[in-house]
Amino acid sequence: MKVVVLAATGQAGRTILSELISRGHEVVAVARSPEKLPPSITAVQDDLSSADRIAEIIAGADAVVSAYGPPKDDKRFFSDEAYTDILATMAGRFVEAVRKAGVPRLVFVGGAGSLEFSPGVKVLDSGRWPEILFPIAKSHMKAFATLRESGINWTYFSPPMLIEPGVRTSKFRLGGDAAIFDENGKSWVSFEDYAVALVDELEKPTHERARFTIGY
Repeated sequence: MKVVVLAATGQAGRTILSELISRGHEVVAVARSPEKLPPSITAVQDDLSSADRIAEIIAGADAVVSAYGPPKDDKRFFSDEAYTDILATMAGRFVEAVRKAGVPRLVFVGGAGSLEFSPGVKVLDSGRWPEILFPIAKSHMKAFATLRESGINWTYFSPPMLIEPGVRTSKFRLGGDAAIFDENGKSWVSFEDYAVALVDELEKPTHERARFTIGY
């Protein structure tokens, strides 16, 4: 399978790349700074500012994975929804590029804020979501809406409330719109296992035109 990973130098992008490569897939990594990627990877330098250019890059791929997120080193990430809304803008741009290129599928690394924390209550409104992460959570909701309205074959993969570097165990649970909690009430997963589940979904699609989530 030929998979293009957009914004491939972040934690999610790098981990997904590694998982794809370990399974023998043909991978193209798109990044603003491709020198941050291993030299063995086919890399394309691009700032993702043009849908037409993205369409050229992804033409002929079996799937596109968006690992894009607004840079966290800008202090506005934690306070300014107008800044984090670039995520929703990018979602629209990626949809347009996928449509133009005729790529069969877009898988989007999503957010946790819109997951159901308890019946009728979103994670964002649960009192357990950090206030400094409200802007990015709201922007993720807008990106999610863009995908749902797009008409393309999309998948939105929400992480749990906590995702961090860890161990690849391949032992996790999957769900739909509700956050998954472990026996201690913690909603979490490693980036490594998140990548395993994402590539599993690419290889054997079960959540096309749908959102799914993960947790231990």
